[in-house]
Amino acid sequence: MWSIFKEFLKFSRQEKKWWLIPLVVVLLLLGVILIFTASSGIAWALYPFL
Repeated sequence: MWSIFKEFLKFSRQEKKWWLIPLVVVLLLLGVILIFTASSGIAWALYPFL
């Protein structure tokens, strides 16, 4: 997993595509939120905000 992260950072540094880093971070956070809220008891309260 860390090798993928390192390779992504190396790619963004070489190709000067710094705008990809915030996009990937936001998508990963959204995925984590969806995974954890789908299996929790408070999912009904969080779905209106997503």
